[in-house]
Amino acid sequence: MASGDVKPYVGEVDATLTYSVVDVAGINSISSLVLGNAAAAIAGMAKAYEARLAAPEGDHKPLVGITMFGVTTPAANEARETLTGLGYEVLVFHATGTGGRAMEKLVDSGLLAGVCDLTTTELADDLVGGVLSAGPDRLELAGAKGVPQVVSLGALDMVNFGPMDTVPQQFAGRNLYVHNPTVTLMRTTREEMAELGRRIARKLAAAAGPTVLFLPLRGVSAIDVDGAPFRDAVADEALFAALREGLSGSRVAVHELDQAINDAGFGQAMAESLHNLINHKE
Repeated sequence: MASGDVKPYVGEVDATLTYSVVDVAGINSISSLVLGNAAAAIAGMAKAYEARLAAPEGDHKPLVGITMFGVTTPAANEARETLTGLGYEVLVFHATGTGGRAMEKLVDSGLLAGVCDLTTTELADDLVGGVLSAGPDRLELAGAKGVPQVVSLGALDMVNFGPMDTVPQQFAGRNLYVHNPTVTLMRTTREEMAELGRRIARKLAAAAGPTVLFLPLRGVSAIDVDGAPFRDAVADEALFAALREGLSGSRVAVHELDQAINDAGFGQAMAESLHNLINHKE
């Protein structure tokens, strides 16, 4: 299985698998080499772990997580640089399904001081049936654990599929964009955006910890801006309206910025807000 689909075994952790090459039915000249290499790898990792434990304690910066996608990279980079300057060690997670789950695995382990969930696109894939879903529980764990979180709507304008010929037939006629030969993006509709807004509002309103939502009123991705192929202000407004309604009266602070998500200052504003939440200033 180590040379096939290892997702059920690895999941979101750093497990290492070694393909046995031959069946493990007795020791032979091939299996002895393979098993010997595996044993040497285990020994090396154990020695490295022991060395880390023996090392003197240094200054450990608080860890924070950021979610990003290709079409939200400028905002994520700005947030990362701002948080780094504020004294954090920043972990960036690519929002491809496994990335969102990996970040939430670290939240569950108690290792993250806060989350800058700038790119929530995995929720669109879960709703519509794209290939990069992180599951229906995405965006719930930080809230349930009480971890400070600052959230935005990065790349909710799109659902991800593989090459164009893999897009399900029921989506023929939709606004499709070939990102590269192996990735086809599909624009979310007004109805889908409204449902995403309702789902996100329910998740954030249930959060036990401090939560802030940032709305980029002029576009949620690099291709959802004026003149770009996914620009649909009506669909975006359906998302914003559902969020405003769903979070009305909740403890979630909502900041509406007259910017696109990648405009200068947006990522910085999210980072500074997270810093304030972590330090109980907001």
